Amino acid sequence: MIKKTINRSKFLWILGLFFTVTAAPFSQAQVFSPLRAQSASLILNQYLFQERLQAGLRNKTVKVGDIHWSYNEGGHQNKPAIVLIHGLAGTKDDWNRVAQFLTPYYHVIIPDLPNNGDTRIPESFDFSVPNVTSQLRAFLESLKVEKNLHVAGHSLGGPIATVYASQYPFDTQSLFLLNSAGIYKQANTPYTRDPHALKHLIVSKPGDLEDVSHKLMQHPPVLPYPLKQAQEKLLISRAEQTSKAIDQIVMLNRIYTPETFARLTRTVEAPTLILWGKQDRIINVEVAKELYSLFKRAETPVILNNVGHVPLLEAEQQVAQHYLPFLAKTQILKNPLADKLIPFN
Repeated sequence: MIKKTINRSKFLWILGLFFTVTAAPFSQAQVFSPLRAQSASLILNQYLFQERLQAGLRNKTVKVGDIHWSYNEGGHQNKPAIVLIHGLAGTKDDWNRVAQFLTPYYHVIIPDLPNNGDTRIPESFDFSVPNVTSQLRAFLESLKVEKNLHVAGHSLGGPIATVYASQYPFDTQSLFLLNSAGIYKQANTPYTRDPHALKHLIVSKPGDLEDVSHKLMQHPPVLPYPLKQAQEKLLISRAEQTSKAIDQIVMLNRIYTPETFARLTRTVEAPTLILWGKQDRIINVEVAKELYSLFKRAETPVILNNVGHVPLLEAEQQVAQHYLPFLAKTQILKNPLADKLIPFN
């Protein structure tokens, strides 16, 4: 069993930060001055720095082609490699809470996807899932971690992880999907029936974050108000980026039907673990069983009660408790394609 510990120095740092910033009280209705806005950004950056430190991660950058990738990396480079792919409007730091349980045993890489976080792309970038997957492959090759790779994806990161496992079957050691987006027959939420409705989840003005958080999560993590306000300000600044990310999902629905998406999924050879929050209001939990029926080597889906669409933030310890044994088991498995190599000449 995983025992989750709280770093005392980190706890005291957050506590001191909270009381320092809130020493001069202000209401949510007040507008930040430029100085206060700058302080909010600094607060968030310092918090994320401490969170990465706690997780054994460091923020790094690398230029591959026209993309300036920003990513978190941790664990020993001689350990088996895992790439963790965030979801819609997310960033690499969404995985920090889970990563703290992985870095002692694995080499963990968590990129900001193109058009998200701090990754920089050219204006003419193609945001389609197939292209993002190809660019992700080039990024991983630049780090020399593409062989025997464990791939995990949350939400919109799910189909990217699935396409990756399908396109690079010889190099994918395992696949882990959390509340994964896709084209499902049994999908019945407003957001799956009409992906345009996802734009109602964009944080575009003060006060939106509270409402959106409760739609996404059953029990949103409690953060000190200054941190929440800084996070909201950042999301507002990225509203246009989020809108473009939603356009990717709309495009995915145009490219695939439930039948063609199922055909893609059936080509995946890697052992697969599916995990879902039972109270997911974005992609209903019933599709987990449908997704399970499509994979060749899927384990019985893990359903977490009292968890919504973002188990990474709502139930990170439970996620790790299920993922670590799966990783240990699949790490020693031989790729089923290894004995099926056909000479090209």
